[in-house]
Parts: sequence; structure tokens; C-alpha cells
Amino acid sequence: MLRKTIYFFVFRKFAAFLFFTIALFFVAANVSAQDKLDIDLLVKGNNRFALNLYGELKSDEGNLFFSPYSISTALAMTFQGTEGQTQREMADVLHFDMSKNRVGRAFLYLAQGLSASANSDGYELNIANALWGEKTYTFLPEFLNQTKKFYDGGLHSVDLINEPEKTRQVINAWVEEKTKNKIKDLIGPGVLSSTTRLVLTNAIYFKGDWMTPFKNSDTFDRLFYFLSGDNAPVSTMNQTVHFNYTEDDDVQVLEMPYKGDRLSMMILLPKKRNGINALEQKLTVQKIENWISNLIFQEADVSLPKFETTVEFSLADILERMGMRDAFSGAADFSGMTENKDLFIGAVIHKAFVKVDEKGTEAAAATAVVMENLAIMPQDIKKFNADHPFIFIIRDMQTKSILFIGRIMDPRS
Repeated sequence: MLRKTIYFFVFRKFAAFLFFTIALFFVAANVSAQDKLDIDLLVKGNNRFALNLYGELKSDEGNLFFSPYSISTALAMTFQGTEGQTQREMADVLHFDMSKNRVGRAFLYLAQGLSASANSDGYELNIANALWGEKTYTFLPEFLNQTKKFYDGGLHSVDLINEPEKTRQVINAWVEEKTKNKIKDLIGPGVLSSTTRLVLTNAIYFKGDWMTPFKNSDTFDRLFYFLSGDNAPVSTMNQTVHFNYTEDDDVQVLEMPYKGDRLSMMILLPKKRNGINALEQKLTVQKIENWISNLIFQEADVSLPKFETTVEFSLADILERMGMRDAFSGAADFSGMTENKDLFIGAVIHKAFVKVDEKGTEAAAATAVVMENLAIMPQDIKKFNADHPFIFIIRDMQTKSILFIGRIMDPRS
């Protein structure tokens, strides 16, 4: 198959300038030294949770995509109302290695930094949180104040007892608006009922153009090889340019920045066409950090399929299996949320969308946590040909926070 390539260089910011930018952000935000440490601790914990959750979801067939940032944020708001064993279990699973208020402050400053860069660097990143509470139910003022202060999660009073279906539609409309119509019907019929007392939601939307876009004229059909051994032609983008790149005996790692040079997509491509399962087995935060530290800015001949996929999950059983047991049972202690001590998590729902083409990437995700009433229950050209299943990560290069992570098994679906 005839291959067309184009040659031009991408100039990256110097490391010194990067650190200077981070320093300016912290000064502007008036963040203390302890808060800086807490942000780093939060990001490391969130990334550990991201890969642990990926490990639980990878057994599902087909494409995989979700926003661990969205899930962690929604559960962090819920965590703000925990006490006792429920708090300890949630902290262990989510890797929140500090107090509830320190977790909240770290989320606040992390979100502020991401939003500030989005405004100045040319990518679009919108993060929104909201609480939807039964209008006759009493929530502790401290809980409402803290979720508002740290997560900008204002309380919307709704009639869950008499009109759960109407409330579901209102919440879904909010999610759809915040994700630019990419996440529709997050909460399905029947999930909310007259026993539901609170729904905590997070929505995240990202749209970024490649710093070095692909040319439409260099996109053509190439064979993509599936784990079954079959193959099929898929629309594949091509270019030869300088990117951050590294490899080891088993995997090629390519990082493609978006405009603004803060967010990037990092692609983990097994060297063997059937190597995705082996790669998933060794995927850890430490391994990703090692790959990142070994990235070298060098010329690469890149072939990447265009893809678009939407994936949704119900996470309650998975989170229970990971160790968050009490929160989903009659033993739940959300007495930091309400003095009634009669709430437990009935459902955790997540839905995510991603589209990658010549111009860039559009991604969105939303998470809902549904609270129920217990009382009612070197410089050579590198060949990087993503013609077989691969993993991809959209991350913040400054804080190393994983915003989205996914797997492409079939670019056509």
C-alpha cells in the first residue's frame, strides 16, 4: 500500500519554562506548600485507582474507555459525607491518603489549574459537579458547604419521592448540556425511585487540537489486525514528525501533545499484534512513570486509526469487589452527610465518549452516584504503526493526572 508522509518539526517548551509555569500557577492560586504536596499525593492516588479500575474492566470484550478523573471526583464528593469503616474502605479503594478536607482542597486546586490552562492554552476542558437532593430530606449544612466549596457542587432540590422519572430526565439533561451533547441518558429508566434521596454527578468535557495535526490527504484505508487473527481495512491517519517516543522489549510508547502543550495523548502499542493482554497485565503507575521518564523527542513515522466509541458501565459490583463494601450495604456510614444515618450507595453509573481524527480529540464522560434510603433499603525514524489493539491515555503533562484511559480493540465500533 502506497504510503504518503509529511515532514515538519514540533517545537516543545523547555523544561525550565514548564517548571516556571507551574510555579506561577501555584503563586497565583495562593497554594501553600502543604497543598502542593497534597495535589501530588492526590494525583498519584487517582492514577493508582485509574489503573486498578482498568484492571477490573479489562476482561470485558471490545473497546474500553472511561474517565477515572470523573469517577474519582464523584466518589470524592460522596466520600466527604462518610465516617468510620465506610470512610476507611472508600479511602483505601480510591487511594485517598489524607483527610476528607485535604482531599477536597487538592481536587479544588487541581481543577483550577486545569481550567486556567484551558483558558490560556487553547484547548477546551469543562468540569462540572452537582448534587440532586430530595427536597424533603435534610442534609448536614457542613456537608453541603464543603461539597460546594471544594467541588462547586451546588445542591438542586428535586422531588425524588413523587417524581423520580422527571428528576432522572432533569439530571440527564444537565449531563448532556455539560458534555456538549456527547453523553446522553446517563441514568437509565428505573435507576431512580421513591427511595432515592441524593444523586451526586460529575461531568467532564475535553476538546483539543493536535499540536501537529494530521492531513486529511494522508488518511487512507490500512489493515487493522484483531486478536481473533482476522483483519479489516480501517481509516488510518499518517504523518512523519517529531514526537516524544520510547520503547522497550514489549511496547512502543508515543506521546502526541495537544495545542497548548499541557495535555497529551500517550499511546501504548504492544510490539506483538496479539500483545494487548500481556501489556494490560503489567500496566502499573510505576511502569507508566518509567515510560514517561524515558521519552525522547525524536522523529517518528506514525500511523494511527481514526476512531470513535462510547462505553458505559455500572460500577457498584466492581467497587465492592475492590473493597468498598460497607458503602453499598446496610453497614454504610454516611453520617457526615445526614444525621439520619440511613443512606447507602445504590448505584454508581459511568458513561464515556471519545472521538479521534486528523484535527484532534473530543472526549466526554459523566458519573452519577445514587444514594438510597436504608430505611426502605536515538534520532532514527521510528515506525509506529497502530494496526492492532492498543491502550491510550489522555493526561495532564504537568501534574501527570490521568483524565481519560482506554483501549481500542476495533476502531470501527
